[in-house]
Parts: sequence; structure tokens; C-alpha cells
Amino acid sequence: MRAGLAGFAGLLAVAGSGYVLVPGAQAAPETAAAPAQPAAAENPYERGPDPTESSVEAPRGHYDVDEDRVSSLSVSGFGGGTIYYPTETGDGTFGAVAVAPGFTATQSSMAWYGERLASQGFVVFTIDTLTTADQPASRGRQLLAALDYLTQRSDVADRIDATRLGVMGHSMGGGGSLEAAKSRPSLQAAIPLTGWNTDKSWPEVQVPTLVVGADGDTIAPVRSHSEPFYESLPSSLDRAYLELNGASHFTPNTSNTTIAKYSISWLKRFIDNDTRYEQFLCPIPRPDRDIEEYRGNCPHS
Repeated sequence: MRAGLAGFAGLLAVAGSGYVLVPGAQAAPETAAAPAQPAAAENPYERGPDPTESSVEAPRGHYDVDEDRVSSLSVSGFGGGTIYYPTETGDGTFGAVAVAPGFTATQSSMAWYGERLASQGFVVFTIDTLTTADQPASRGRQLLAALDYLTQRSDVADRIDATRLGVMGHSMGGGGSLEAAKSRPSLQAAIPLTGWNTDKSWPEVQVPTLVVGADGDTIAPVRSHSEPFYESLPSSLDRAYLELNGASHFTPNTSNTTIAKYSISWLKRFIDNDTRYEQFLCPIPRPDRDIEEYRGNCPHS
């Protein structure tokens, strides 16, 4: 009996040392547990600190901004403009956005987007068009020409990730942003602001699109412009419709907290793939004193 107990104790000692005995076989090392898988890599395109309600509504973001004026004589395909860019060089490259004005307007009408968006971590190009009477299809081509210049020839080309680009525009420039998105599906985001276009149907667009309309717009009424633009986009597309409350066709021409908040969130979410900004887009924002209506698909893919 003592011999049996001694043998059993020996077995326990062997097992406790990391060995398992199999009948008819010699003791062998126990298979080591698989190492824990590393956590998923952080999004390499995130820029700036974690956003808050106050940070996306603030007049200025995290980054200091500089600007570079581009003469129409030094470019082709559009009328020149102003590049706004973060001065930070330690955070890697940034996504970029080209912004077009409306009928009879110049880049000065869109200047406020430059510093506001750039300070949140984008390179922004507010452009002049070839003529102030250019129609949406032409403005769409000019937005793309501006992006090509920005990423290939501009003095800040090395600060830009050419795979992360978007377009914005007001009125005919907004119609132009839809034209650009239709022509170049590799874009990451489009934002037509109280857009105007004779083409009301955009099922070909594959670019995540935020359509911004104004309840008091009499030049491009939402019923004949922004609403059909939005409704014609593919239902499978990441899309949203923001109708401003107490606003006019020209509301996007002056600094506006609601436009800034949702534009920044849309660009961050889709140009930077920064899901930290999903909180401002989903669940669907409710109507309030600034928002007449908001539609969209949530959660975003």
C-alpha cells in the first residue's frame, strides 16, 4: 500500500511539473496555451484628441493653421484659390477637401470653412472657378482638378494622403460636388450645401454623402433640390440629409455652428475613418431650434 501511495504521489509530481501521462506512452510536455492575440491596431488616420460636443462646435480645433494662396496663373482646370493646412508635421499626413463656391460667387464666400476644417485636421482648398457663371458639371470637374493639383503639385502635397479626399460646395458648387462624386467614386466624402443642379437623380454616386438643405431656401428649395438629391442616392450608401431650421440659401456662406459640427463629423468619419465621430451622427439627431429635419442610415458601415 505504501508503495502504491508513493507511486501515486510521483504521478502527481510529474503532472504538476507540466507533464501528462498517457496510458502506454511516456510522459510528454503539455501543449502550451496559445499566446493572447494583440489588440486591433488603432486607426492610423485618427488625428487630434478625442472629440467632444464642445470640440466639434468650437470655432477653432486642435491644430494651428497656415495658408497658401494659389494664383490662377499657376494652375489649370480651375481658378486658383487658398490652401489652409495644419502646421503640425509630427502627426503624419492629413486627408484633404476641396470646396467650391456658388453661382456668381468667389472663394471668399467659402473662406470660413478653410481655417475651421483645417484646425480639425484636414488640408482644405477653397477654390475660385474659371468663371463665376460656371455650371455644376464644370464646377465638379474643377473640384477634381483642384484635388489633383493639391495632391500632386502644391507646396503641401507631402502633407496629404492622396487616398483620403473629399469635396464640398455651395449652391452650384454643391451641385458640382455631386458631379465630382459621380465622376470619381474613389472620393471618401461629399457635402453639397444648399446644392443646385438641374439633375435631380444621383443613383450612380458611391461616395458617402451628407446633403445639407435649408428650410427657407427659395433659390434651391429642398423639395426640388436637396430632398430629391438625397432620396435618389443608393439606399445602401452611407448618406444623410440635414435640413437647417430658420435658414436660407445663403446660410452656408457665413460661419455656422450646425453646418460645421456635422461637416466635421462627416469628414472625420469617412475621410479619416474615425469612428470616434460616429457619436455625433448616430443615432439620428433629433429636430431642434437649429435642425428642421435629419435623415440617414445608422450605424454607418
